[in-house]
Amino acid sequence: MSALIRVENLVRDFDVSKPWLNRVIERLPKAKLRAVADVSFEIEERSVYALVGESGSGKSTIGRIIAGLIPASAGRVVIDGVDIVDQGGPDAVRSELQMIFQDPYASLNPRWKVRDIIAEPVAVRGERTQGLAEKLLEQVGLSATDAGKFPHEFSGGQRQRICIARALASNPKIIICDEPTSALDVSVQSQVLNLMSDLKEEMGLTYLFISHDLTVVRHMADRIGVLYLGSLVEEAPRDRLFDAPKHPYTRMLFDAAPRMDAFGREVDPPKGEIPDAINPPPGCPYHPRCPLATQICKEEHPAPRMIGETRVRCHHAE
Repeated sequence: MSALIRVENLVRDFDVSKPWLNRVIERLPKAKLRAVADVSFEIEERSVYALVGESGSGKSTIGRIIAGLIPASAGRVVIDGVDIVDQGGPDAVRSELQMIFQDPYASLNPRWKVRDIIAEPVAVRGERTQGLAEKLLEQVGLSATDAGKFPHEFSGGQRQRICIARALASNPKIIICDEPTSALDVSVQSQVLNLMSDLKEEMGLTYLFISHDLTVVRHMADRIGVLYLGSLVEEAPRDRLFDAPKHPYTRMLFDAAPRMDAFGREVDPPKGEIPDAINPPPGCPYHPRCPLATQICKEEHPAPRMIGETRVRCHHAE
């Protein structure tokens, strides 16, 4: 398969400085937070690529850059052969990409009827929307009569189905899913995930799936990238990553995740302090918490390298 999305050396910095007058009085320099640090990966057409990591690792920032909601500070994002960073995201590429957000209610206009919400991506292009919302509602497991209702009349799972219907309205190739089930209870999560899997097969969709839930990722993903402090520390096919994680941070995530077969198990809590993202430590950013850290980890940032099918940033991955 060919790469539909190619992310190369992506960087995103945020200015977190105090106001100008405070900096002058206190003689402080500007402060910068690097939310995404030199991230590269590819997403093949009709596949599911998952980004996982702790809160603040940069998952959602990468999703929003690819969606064009925020600009990149450096690097390239090539979608279907078009570099959206350099070329500003032509409309032809933007129409091929949609996003499903974490909180379905917050992403739906409470003053609009569902019919107008779903048809909006098509209506803004001046295309015909007659009957579109009703058809899509039935496709995602709701009733066509729901098109005349408002978002507050639905449950959380139903609202997320409406968001999926809205994402499908413009007939996209790519859907970015930013924690699409984290606000739902477990039984509804499985329904929504199964719906997304079925739609992927039926419509030939490509997903960028952002999540901190390893159970969900194992169910959905074909390939997984693990983020820590904005850096992609490990990337591998799903089964390879779960069977033989190479990076100590990935192993820590797996140890911390709940498992059905681990009742009564005792796991040592992670050691060390989480570094300050504004002033990250030199060398490998994970070394203050890593049980394998040596002097080279404190001095030299590891370069990505291949170990079998796994791409990993670690001096001691073997």
